[in-house]
Amino acid sequence: MKSITPEMEYLSTRQSAKVLQVSLGTVQKMVELGELIAWKTRGGHRRILASSLDQQLQRRKRAMRQKTTQNCIAVGIFRRTENGQELLDSIQDWQLKVDMEVSVDTLEGLMKAVSLAPDLIFLDALIPPVEQVHLIHYLSKNKDTQRIPILVDEGFIKLHPGVVALADENNGGRTSLSDSIKEELENGLIEQNPLIIGYPATTSELSDGWASNRHELLEPLFLEALARKCI
Repeated sequence: MKSITPEMEYLSTRQSAKVLQVSLGTVQKMVELGELIAWKTRGGHRRILASSLDQQLQRRKRAMRQKTTQNCIAVGIFRRTENGQELLDSIQDWQLKVDMEVSVDTLEGLMKAVSLAPDLIFLDALIPPVEQVHLIHYLSKNKDTQRIPILVDEGFIKLHPGVVALADENNGGRTSLSDSIKEELENGLIEQNPLIIGYPATTSELSDGWASNRHELLEPLFLEALARKCI
């Protein structure tokens, strides 16, 4: 397989076919479907963006990994490192085998979710509501993540859109919600989304760490998420 080197910004259709190990016709079809980003030179020759080829290769690797492993692949986005570690420690005792990538930064977590296309995504209850709304919005719009179940705190699901909007106003304009996202909230972005699954609601004890029995309750919810992903 021909490799993509850092200095390559774009490749010809023939070069792209060699990289992907497919026919020229398949490459052209992928361009037409928007799976590869391309443009034509003044001479009418098609040039394909190398980074879009690399994304295709990464998608293939993910698909192959998911076919060859029986483990659940998850991305967990947390507010505190210790909360993520506590969940990682707990899932070692589950019957369900979970490989979880953890992030304590929402933007990094979003990028990991898009890159890995995991079986499910877990959002920590301590992430502010406005940030959770943004995450769910972008995850539901991205073609690589829009069919992935998302586990969120039950208390967050029950928040009325008006409450989230109020939290947005009190946020001082940081990561504020756009009018389009507010409209999505009103139209059921969260409470009517079949791929969003609530886990046991937040309690005052959460700030001091997750209780072990709460982690035990998560295992059947992970299994439910996997079942919904297959629908």
